[in-house]
Amino acid sequence: MSGAGASGAAAPAFHGGRNIALKVPTVLYDRTVAFYRDTLLLPVLERHDASTVFAFGPVRLWVDRVTTSSQPELWLEVVTPDTAAAAAHLDAAGVVRCDGVEALPAGFDGFWVAGPGGIVHLVAGGED
Repeated sequence: MSGAGASGAAAPAFHGGRNIALKVPTVLYDRTVAFYRDTLLLPVLERHDASTVFAFGPVRLWVDRVTTSSQPELWLEVVTPDTAAAAAHLDAAGVVRCDGVEALPAGFDGFWVAGPGGIVHLVAGGED
C-alpha cells in the first residue's frame, strides 16, 4: 500500500527482496560460513570466490568476504516496480545514496542507499 511521499505525491511501493548480504571481514569468513553450513545446516545454494549463498527460508543469505572491513555488516534488498520514482522519493526524504559501496552489473535497474543506522540497502527494480 502506498501512502503520500515527502513531496505529497503517492509514494512508490517497496517490499523486501530475496537477498540479504552478510559482509564479513576475511578473518571471520571461514568461521561464518561454517556456522551457517555446519552448525545451522543451511543448504548451500552457490559458492563463489568470495561468497557463499545459503537458503535462508524464503530468502538467499549471501556471506561475502570483504578484505577492507574490520567488522561484519548486514545489507538488505528492497524491491520496487519503479526505481526512478523510488530514487526521487528517497531523495526527497533525505535518504543518503551510496552507489560507491559496490559496483552493480551493467544495465542493472537499481542503486544503493543507506538507512539512518548505516545499513546499506540495494533498491532493485522488479516485482521480486
